[in-house]
Amino acid sequence: MTSNIDNLEERLRQLLAAQPNSLETVPDAETVRPRGNIPNTPLAASTTSFILGAVFCFGALTSLGLGFSQYWWSTYQLGFFVAAWSFFHWAEFAVTAGWNLEKCSVDSFLLDNGAMYHVANGTALAEYLLSLYFKPELKSYPYASTIGIAVVILGQTLRSMAMIHASTNFSHLVAFKKRDTHKLVTDGIYAWFRHPSYAGFFYWALGTQILLQNPLSFVLYCVLLWRFFYHRTRAEENALIRFFGDQYVEYRRRVGTKIPFVP
Repeated sequence: MTSNIDNLEERLRQLLAAQPNSLETVPDAETVRPRGNIPNTPLAASTTSFILGAVFCFGALTSLGLGFSQYWWSTYQLGFFVAAWSFFHWAEFAVTAGWNLEKCSVDSFLLDNGAMYHVANGTALAEYLLSLYFKPELKSYPYASTIGIAVVILGQTLRSMAMIHASTNFSHLVAFKKRDTHKLVTDGIYAWFRHPSYAGFFYWALGTQILLQNPLSFVLYCVLLWRFFYHRTRAEENALIRFFGDQYVEYRRRVGTKIPFVP
């Protein structure tokens, strides 16, 4: 028994030696600097994960009709939206921690994602709840919500696959300085989408509004997301051309973004 314990402790020491920051949330300073609005500590990361998990369970139970059925707002549509939102933010951190540790911090949850992001989510919830209360018949098209659920799942899958496949070459922030380890990823999911993480989020976000049957927010999301990703891809691709030259130009010629009106 003692020998087994000694062997386990030795393997643990070797693991910690190979990954000295495996339980930390301090990223490579040259890669990314946390904004500082949320404490960048393991406690903050674990607490955030716990809260997102609780919100996910609330949404999942509501979506499955296993809780809060006595309330008018307790619909499977709202439940799935809440579950999808919490899972998205948890997955951003989890994938970064698993495949891109050098850039992992509490900001990887993307909860400190700018005021407009939270305004857009709040507007979507307000439209859904007001419509549901005053005109519930506007939310009575189950086939639309089914399509929305499928689009949300596909978008989430696409984004997570892109982050996993790119690994340390992925960054939540546009990199304007090329690192020695920076490589141009053109295989896997990147052979089909030039910016699969952007396309994944684009369709994930629109899918949530199809799910909620929110026509006004759907149009709002289309405009805001197109504007954001159009300018974001232009800035990022200018940097990539500086990094990789004709190699990226040729890749851009062959592979599209698959985001409407974002060339």
